[in-house]
Amino acid sequence: MSEFPGRRDNLTDGPQRPYQVRPDELEGAVRETLSHQVALARPLSVDPAGQAIRRANRIRRRRTGAGLALAAVATVLLSAGMAQLGAETGRDGSPIVVIGDPGPTSRPLPTASIPGPAPSPETSTAPLVSETLVNADGRRLVLPDVGPAERVQPLPSGGGWLVVGAPSAAGRALWVVQNDGLVQVLLAGAGAIVLAPDSLQVAWRDGGDLLVAGVVGTQLIGAVSTPVPAAAEPVRFVADSVLVRLDPASAGHTLWRPGTGPLPDALDQKSLNVFGRLPDGRLVGQVATTEPGRTCLAVLAPTRQLDPVRSGCGPDLSQDGVGEVSPDGRWLLVNGGSGKARRSLLVDLQRLGPGATAVAAGPPISGAIVWSDETHASYLDGAGELVQVDVGQVRAGKPASPAAVPGVPAGDRPILVKGF
Repeated sequence: MSEFPGRRDNLTDGPQRPYQVRPDELEGAVRETLSHQVALARPLSVDPAGQAIRRANRIRRRRTGAGLALAAVATVLLSAGMAQLGAETGRDGSPIVVIGDPGPTSRPLPTASIPGPAPSPETSTAPLVSETLVNADGRRLVLPDVGPAERVQPLPSGGGWLVVGAPSAAGRALWVVQNDGLVQVLLAGAGAIVLAPDSLQVAWRDGGDLLVAGVVGTQLIGAVSTPVPAAAEPVRFVADSVLVRLDPASAGHTLWRPGTGPLPDALDQKSLNVFGRLPDGRLVGQVATTEPGRTCLAVLAPTRQLDPVRSGCGPDLSQDGVGEVSPDGRWLLVNGGSGKARRSLLVDLQRLGPGATAVAAGPPISGAIVWSDETHASYLDGAGELVQVDVGQVRAGKPASPAAVPGVPAGDRPILVKGF
């Protein structure tokens, strides 16, 4: 009905379209209209799928960046030596410490002033313990801020020294002494420590385990270990393997290559000492014989059993284990004799065999032997004096004589090193 009286709602004369529509026709028209609306693709102001893809890409990039950051941190930590070695609960005694230990609060860190024992009496068999170095030419160098050292080798970079400390009640220590005077402790509380000839690896005894690690810069990295018998100790590196003496009181060595499993079951039972390596990889050593007190020189195969390949039983050798092979593998400088007849000997390894002979080279050797080249070697005698051996002179019947090292106080026994 209209708001105004007398006026109809429909102002037209008649309806423009029919209103007589059946219910079924109306329902069909509605369905058709809705279906057209659904089928019509309308532009969206927001793309949900695109947003999801972009969000996933952002998440993936964040995760990739985080992963790279963690990998970088792990690499830095590894290269910095952040490793704890030898802390297993089943070991006896104080555990060794590698500087960079991630849990230093659990135990005191060592310092660079670990005390050592007083020097041993001046005998030819006593190890040289000092803080003074001397080279083959007689030049002298004093190590700063370290305790008494037993063995010293130059770093591969030539920027300093690896220093093996003398044994003490707390065990041995390994230092790095750089040329600028910086001193760092790499190991503390270790047992026997040996260095590879190139100073790129170090092996040491820790409780019931033998460990080997690489020396990179001023850190130890990549340590591996194996259980060893109670009296076993590392002796020297032979290429990539470590020569292990099973018992210092008896014959027997084996070669262990780090990362290849435990020590072998079948072991050598004859070798007393190993003096060096020939250019072809074979070893020169001292082996026991069936005659009490008699030993022989032998060329040994570089296998775990150290099988003798060739031997010579002429020279009267000392059993102190002091000796070194020349770089070309031709000569062996070694201690021989006993008592007042004790002296160093020069052996021609090319003539090693039945009736092998040796010539007197000089006074008994104490400490390291340094071969400057194929025919010249140097060592220190029991009094800490320098002995320079010329193979040609020795073969001509002129043994070397000791000479005091300039600048070294009387009674001081320096350590002979190669370099500087």
